[in-house]
Amino acid sequence: MGGSGSRLSKELLVEYQDLTFLTKQEILLAHRRFCELLPQEHRSVEESLQARVSLEQILSLPELKANPFKERICRVFSTSPTRDSLSFEDFLDLLSVFSDTATPDIKSHYAFRIFDFDDDGTLNREDLSQLVNCLTGEGEDTRLSASEMKQLIDNVSNGAGLGWAGPGSRREGLGFGLKLSLSQILEESDIDRDGTINLSEFQHVISRSPDFASSFKIVL
Repeated sequence: MGGSGSRLSKELLVEYQDLTFLTKQEILLAHRRFCELLPQEHRSVEESLQARVSLEQILSLPELKANPFKERICRVFSTSPTRDSLSFEDFLDLLSVFSDTATPDIKSHYAFRIFDFDDDGTLNREDLSQLVNCLTGEGEDTRLSASEMKQLIDNVSNGAGLGWAGPGSRREGLGFGLKLSLSQILEESDIDRDGTINLSEFQHVISRSPDFASSFKIVL
C-alpha cells in the first residue's frame, strides 16, 4: 500500500474503513496525528506507512498521556518484535478498538490482553495486583502496601471495588469503567475454579458492567 503526497488515497481509505471501526474522517485524522510524530521530511504517505514511531513518542499524545494503562496499550497493539514502536496500521488498530463503534466483544478481548501483564493468556492475582498499581500510581504516596493489596483482592465479603474516592484521595481515578470489585472478578469469574481467569470468564463478568464499553475509549 502507499501513494504520493500527504493524504491517503481514496482506495486506501476505503480499505482501512473496511478493516476498522473508524470513519474516513477518523482515519484521516489518525494519519495526520501519526505523521506529526514523524520528522518533517518523512511525512509522505509512502514513508508514513512504512515508518514506526517509538512508544515514547506515542505516549506523548495527550489522549494517551493520562491513561493509567498507556504503556500496556501500546505494547499490546505493537507488531514490532520488541514491542517498542507502532506503525501507522498499529496505531489505527489501537484507535479502532477504542472507538465508540467497536463491539463490546472486541473491547473486552483487548481489555483482557491489556490486563494480562505477563502475556500468559490468563489473569491471575499478580496481574490484578499490577492492574491496581497502574490505577493508583507507582509513587510512594499512591502505591498500595502489600497488606492493602491483599485486603483489596481478598475482601470478598464487603465487595470492595474500584470506585471513585474523590479528588486528591489515594483511590482517585480507580474507576476507568471497572465498577466491579476485584473480589467479583476473582470469585465470580473463575468459573472452572482453577485460580485464574481466562478470556471467556473475563468477558462474562465484563458483560455485566454497563459502563465498560462507553468508558473503554480513546478519541483523538
